[in-house]
Amino acid sequence: MTRLTVNHPNGSPCWVDLDVPDLRKAMDFYTALFGWEINEGPPEAGGYSMCLLDGAPVAALSPAQDPDAGSFRWTVYFAADDLAATVKLVGDNGGSVVMAPMDVMGQGRMAIAEDPSGATFGLWQGQAHTGAQVVGEPDSMCWTELSAPDGESARAFYSAVLERPVVDMGVPGFDYATVKVGDDDVAGVWGVPGEPARWTIYFAVDDADAAVARATAAGGGVVREPQDSPYGRFAIVADPFGATLAVMRLPGS
Repeated sequence: MTRLTVNHPNGSPCWVDLDVPDLRKAMDFYTALFGWEINEGPPEAGGYSMCLLDGAPVAALSPAQDPDAGSFRWTVYFAADDLAATVKLVGDNGGSVVMAPMDVMGQGRMAIAEDPSGATFGLWQGQAHTGAQVVGEPDSMCWTELSAPDGESARAFYSAVLERPVVDMGVPGFDYATVKVGDDDVAGVWGVPGEPARWTIYFAVDDADAAVARATAAGGGVVREPQDSPYGRFAIVADPFGATLAVMRLPGS
């Protein structure tokens, strides 16, 4: 297992977390699904709890500030070498700032933003905490994907904010582009007219069908049954609070 111990490249997905109304129930669910060890955070950190894979942080769970909120969802954070400059790019390109830049106990600086179509995402300038130390391996984040009602506008926004090219795949009838960091595709932007804008997090698993079975046995639900794709067999599940995520067996794994 290769561990990433430095900040992720600017503009790439570097961290994911989830606010939940019942932290203990969430810990039980995600431990059953991914086998994570979860260190419950102290009160001074608001209960922010690290999810560990072989001792390496890969995600976090946190008690929701509003346990009675109507919906809960995973948040993806993009690495920002200069958080203030990136936040300015959000506003300059039609987005809005939901949470202004703030220091996080010497771990880094964060902000929460919303793109022009209403999708929420985070920004992270790492210090002691550099983000996920494992990606692309079973039980860790392997992909993030935006569904947006206007693919062209979404591509322009994220290209400007992340300061990375967002390149159309060129498949007729399929409005899909990828965020490029060098030669690597790090995230997807999918134009889906009529659908609400949202980011979906994909986690790699050894077996998508088995992951779905674990999710349902632990109190979750199935949003999309397992199916094959050119990029791996995947499914979309929901946790006990309705937060959705994708599980995918990567080709060759």
